Amino acid sequence: MRGLCGWMSLVLAGVVLAPLAVRAADCPVQPQTAYERVYCQVVEKGGGRRLPSFDDFRRNSPQVQALLLKRQAARLGIELPDAMPEPSSGSRQEVPAAAPAPIHSLPAPEPEQAPAPGSAVAFRECRLAGETIECPRRQYHLATNLPNRALAEGVLDDDNRLGLQSYQGDPNNETELRRYLARAYDRYIRKMLEIGLGGATMSFTRFYHGFQRHEASGVDYAQRLEATFHLLKQDKKTRPVPSRLTGHLPRNLQHCEGVGQNVIVCDNVASNWVFVGE
Repeated sequence: MRGLCGWMSLVLAGVVLAPLAVRAADCPVQPQTAYERVYCQVVEKGGGRRLPSFDDFRRNSPQVQALLLKRQAARLGIELPDAMPEPSSGSRQEVPAAAPAPIHSLPAPEPEQAPAPGSAVAFRECRLAGETIECPRRQYHLATNLPNRALAEGVLDDDNRLGLQSYQGDPNNETELRRYLARAYDRYIRKMLEIGLGGATMSFTRFYHGFQRHEASGVDYAQRLEATFHLLKQDKKTRPVPSRLTGHLPRNLQHCEGVGQNVIVCDNVASNWVFVGE
């Protein structure tokens, strides 16, 4: 389980860890939570080289925030508040990891559901049966993270790129932007399946909001994802990844969409499930 405790687990949990210039000036004057205060203390002491930006940090759940801070805080002699928080029982999968999760205050509102990519599959005659979606003409099986021996030769090489095109359209044209992001998300899912990380993908909602957040900060989202894809490949060469990152399954097909002609993606914002047709 070593892979769960290292850099890979943080990326798979939705944290963008491509190098960022984290500065003390990026911290707010009054951090809202105990973990945000520790984050700023670490940065002020020069230990934030491997931390994400403050905005990205606060969008993670407390569990991921604790993992991010644990080692760097220990090196600097900074004590984390209490113990690492345990996942709540029952409905934890309903809490969007992409939204801010303050520890000592009421949780922030969930992010507005992003417009989903167009469906290539009619689900009216399909049935969710555990790890399988059964449709009249095809069955779709839940994709898991695969060991490297099960991958095609060369997919983890440097020249295998994610290859997303940067958005060149009007950022205020929602129709054009939605079309671009739907195509980009289609390719993202296919490339994650290719490198054996079909069980560690982000939802389209997180993909959509990630684009909005990075572009608003002047960061090219396609380039950022390319850098993250490269790091994922490098890490996967040397670290084991569990076949699944969550034991939960979608409850129904209400939030499922077709991606291309052979893939169905379901999500509840916090978790994402990819089903591949036979």
